[in-house]
Amino acid sequence: MVERHPPAGDRARAVTLRLRLALVSLLIAVAGCSEFDYASDRHLREAGISAGTPAAHTVREGDTLYQIAWAYGLDFRDVARWNAINDPYVIYPSQRLRLRPPQGTTARNTVARAPEAASGSDDPVRRDSEEPRAVTPREPLSGPVAWQWPSEGRLVRQYDPGALGKRGIGIAAPPGSPVKAAGAGDVVYSGDGLPGYGNLVIIKHNERFLTAYGYNRELLVGEGDRVRAGQTIARMGASGQRAGELHFEVRERGEPVNPVSYLP
Repeated sequence: MVERHPPAGDRARAVTLRLRLALVSLLIAVAGCSEFDYASDRHLREAGISAGTPAAHTVREGDTLYQIAWAYGLDFRDVARWNAINDPYVIYPSQRLRLRPPQGTTARNTVARAPEAASGSDDPVRRDSEEPRAVTPREPLSGPVAWQWPSEGRLVRQYDPGALGKRGIGIAAPPGSPVKAAGAGDVVYSGDGLPGYGNLVIIKHNERFLTAYGYNRELLVGEGDRVRAGQTIARMGASGQRAGELHFEVRERGEPVNPVSYLP
């Protein structure tokens, strides 16, 4: 039998194709190991901070530390540590708050060295002479949260861990329906200063959990109020899709989690 071989040109093209495939595989492997692995932002990733998070936030009248941390997807305790702010977390209009951990911080909630004051305008921690808002100290919250649903409506939007921006659930009910605290806690934000949330209430239940209630028509509690589980804190408003809908979020140690995993 005569052994047949492909023409020399075909053999050359086959070898070239195999070399190209091998090169592509090598590049993919290298990219998988080194993607976004830049020394300039490695410490941010190690601390759980997105590289897109700005370096600082300038406090506006009416801002609270909880509101600012929520807006940037950060743990309020981290922001407080990075800026040497102690409980009860008083901030000042025009103060520049650091939103990224100082170099050397490698884990969330690691106690970092207090930033040193500097005279330069680019120092992220700066206070002016304005008086801070009044804060009434109270006994801190502790113990587990006795969870309950914040509305008697129906679940119309599931939690999506991959969603950009807000990550929570949607509960539909007639406009004006009562919105209730999902657990006892302190109201740490009540207002409309966070884009995309409408009239919003944020409740701190303990050092582990915060909940947020958005799209409200009317807010019935103010910052500093202590509320009980099941207390009506707002009246339901509208979302872009429904005449009556509540946006509800739970954050555990600053990270969004699926509320349905905690609700009875």
